Amino acid sequence: MSTIAMAQSDTPAAAPQQTSDQIGFAAAVVEYDSNTEIVTAKGNVIASREGYKIYADNIVWNRTTGQVLAEGNIRAIGPDGDIAYGDKIELTDALKDGVINNMLVVLADESRLAANRGARKDGVYTLDYAAYTACKVETADGCPKKPSWEVKALKVIYDPAKKRVVYQGARIELFGLPVIPLPFLSHPVGTKAGSGFLVPSIGFSRNNGVELEQSYYWRITQNRDLTGSVTAFSDAAPLGRVNFRSLEKYGAVDLTAYGTYSDRISTSEVATSVGSSVFRGYLEGAGRFQFDPYWSVSASGRYASDRTFLRRYDISRDDRLRSTFSAERIGANSYFSLSGWAVQTLRTGDPQGLAPIALPEIDYRLRINAPVVGGSFQLQANSLAIARTEGQDTQRAFASAKWDLRTINGLGQEVSFNVLARGDVYNSNDNASTLTAIYRGETGWQTRSIFLAAADVKWPFVGQAFGGTQIFTPRVQVVAAPAISNLKIPNEDSRAVDLEDSNLFALNRFPGYDRFEDGYRVTYGFDWALRKTDFTADVNLGQSYHLSNRTSIFPDGTGLSDKASDIVGRSEFRFKNILKLTHRFRLDKDNLAIRRNEIDATVGSRGTYLQAGYLKLNRNIGPTLEDLNDREEIRLAGRVRLARFWSVFGSTILDLTGTNEDPTIVSDGFDPIRHRLGVSYDDDCLSLSLTWRRDYQPVGDSQRGNSFLFRLAFRNLGV
Repeated sequence: MSTIAMAQSDTPAAAPQQTSDQIGFAAAVVEYDSNTEIVTAKGNVIASREGYKIYADNIVWNRTTGQVLAEGNIRAIGPDGDIAYGDKIELTDALKDGVINNMLVVLADESRLAANRGARKDGVYTLDYAAYTACKVETADGCPKKPSWEVKALKVIYDPAKKRVVYQGARIELFGLPVIPLPFLSHPVGTKAGSGFLVPSIGFSRNNGVELEQSYYWRITQNRDLTGSVTAFSDAAPLGRVNFRSLEKYGAVDLTAYGTYSDRISTSEVATSVGSSVFRGYLEGAGRFQFDPYWSVSASGRYASDRTFLRRYDISRDDRLRSTFSAERIGANSYFSLSGWAVQTLRTGDPQGLAPIALPEIDYRLRINAPVVGGSFQLQANSLAIARTEGQDTQRAFASAKWDLRTINGLGQEVSFNVLARGDVYNSNDNASTLTAIYRGETGWQTRSIFLAAADVKWPFVGQAFGGTQIFTPRVQVVAAPAISNLKIPNEDSRAVDLEDSNLFALNRFPGYDRFEDGYRVTYGFDWALRKTDFTADVNLGQSYHLSNRTSIFPDGTGLSDKASDIVGRSEFRFKNILKLTHRFRLDKDNLAIRRNEIDATVGSRGTYLQAGYLKLNRNIGPTLEDLNDREEIRLAGRVRLARFWSVFGSTILDLTGTNEDPTIVSDGFDPIRHRLGVSYDDDCLSLSLTWRRDYQPVGDSQRGNSFLFRLAFRNLGV
């Protein structure tokens, strides 16, 4: 006897209430034959049991054998969100074990597995002669497209519980061509990373020959991981690298170590070996912890075994490595810092014994509202101890109080008043070991008092111009500071002084605390701005004039050594997102000769653009100042999109410094530093590039020559 349940027009037919050993059905028509124990569901069928669902045109369930046969527009959904598509599927009545013909599995991250035939047992998929890709297989218009890469394998096993795909006999095909055999490939699926081997990288360098790097990623826990890699070279010993990262409740840590055994060459111009198969390496790490809204602790460290290791293995081109630590408390009106730092020099001929070690530096600041007079007071206390293993040692402490008041008067002028009082105490020894005499100061204990008063007036005028709004703001500042005993104080942090648009109106044009500008001066200039819908312009220009006749402590060439300073300015122009041009300059006050000329320009779109930078410093600075060297250089970089996903990129740096900028130089005024040229492909799931680079400046065993780097990255196929 058989029964037929006909669906109503708005309600699908359903089997009786589902129990733990039954399948729940929803369909247009459900037929049940009690003699054969066969349930037949037709029309938009949904079958479900224990988290597994089947969508199909027709489903036949044999309750005696437990076989479930589904046909037509099949979707089999697992409890983890994976979806299997097929033309025909045979399942057990648990709905999690079965065989699917013409199978397509869409994973939770929208990557896909496809095979002519596959099976699912205990929720685990096994596909024979299958393919996998994370690329989109349809265009934005819904048209099919060939994925840029896919993995083909003899067998693929996917476990949704472990969220991992394992391949047997796999190879990667790029644009339909088999290029990389990967017989033991496996990788995670989803947003969470899993342990495994990363895709290797290939390169060539003049220093080390052919390079092949293989990395392994270890997902220790959900908040910790470790990556270890070994790079083999044709002309050098292998290089090892380990990177550890940890994200904790209050902060994060990132540690990296490099190591190898290789010959090391002296950094002098003579290629003399200073070690055969010696250990060479590099350590760097950083961490920061925020314990509450106010307190934080941070630290960073960098150390190299020798001065050319980083260049030799193309890790970094820094010539000084700085290690720091700091404990800070930042409140609404207060700031406290306990910090320290050390420097390792990698410069050729620069003695390490003269590199400073600061331990500790203590800084405290408190801002309070000023009664009666208005404005605010800022109180500051600071101390610093600098030591050197073979050079000058300096300790300093100071306390200061500063009053600031800003107001706008009835004419619309912005008026600011500043008053500063500060007292310093210094102690130093071994002063003669400092090479530059004006930096040494006097040996022993020294004291200094600083007093300053300043008034600053800005008067903005707004009006229409050139189809937009212009703002013209003249500005005048007057600063008065009695004579200060500067030269008897050691100079550790106020050396690289140079007049720029950014410090023209500063109360102290020296950086740091060890030098403070005294005398009486007036500074004047203007800001001009134009605002239009698609275009903006900002221009400023200014100069200062010393009213006192005291000899300036600013070195010649800084633009501040005479009564009248040089003229400095800055211009910036923007047009939509296509053009940005910035020009900074300094003109000699006597003959308007260009002492600083700096141009940075970016033209183009995100896909095709040109970046250009030019710098010329011709300040007539003598050779006795080690921190202020004149130079001239040009930097160019660009990218051209050739097609939707293909582009060509390149960059170059040229040293144009000649005898006009530096009389001691032996260069001909046109020395290339580095060239780079490459081609890249980037789409939604693949990134590959081939880059050529040529370096022109040899240091020790870091030679000049050509390097090539091939980069290949697959989305969702890191490990």
